[in-house]
Amino acid sequence: MLGLLSGLSAPVPGPWRYAGIVAVAALGLLRELGLVPIRLPQNARQVPQDVLQRSLRRGALQFGFELGTGVRTYVSASAPYVLVVALLLGGQRLHVAILAGIGFGVGRALTPLARRAAGTGDRWDADLRIRIRTITVTAGVVLVVALSLLAVRQV
Repeated sequence: MLGLLSGLSAPVPGPWRYAGIVAVAALGLLRELGLVPIRLPQNARQVPQDVLQRSLRRGALQFGFELGTGVRTYVSASAPYVLVVALLLGGQRLHVAILAGIGFGVGRALTPLARRAAGTGDRWDADLRIRIRTITVTAGVVLVVALSLLAVRQV
């Protein structure tokens, strides 16, 4: 659906679309830095713990599918929303939107796998709490830089 909707921005001149993408990415970064309070739209329901406890492989796939499709989503970072705006305004082809969705789902599925591979979930959780701000701010900076470079290349 995202790929189909991305054509709606076609009448808007390219430089304006790319400026909009970079502006949204910068706004997302400002949100991650705590400088701009923006509530993100989300379906804030967690995937139940028993999904991962029954079968790790099947649970990870279900976890990734449910989060990637928005069935159950608690997304606290701005980066996924910036990606959606970039796909919509950038007028990307359908396969690009599909690949972005698959990448998002796989990335979300890797989280419980990484936690499980760490051995002790409690330690992994504690380490994540310490590093989460650095991770989200770094992702925001990377998005702003990457999308700015792409915008300059497109104009």
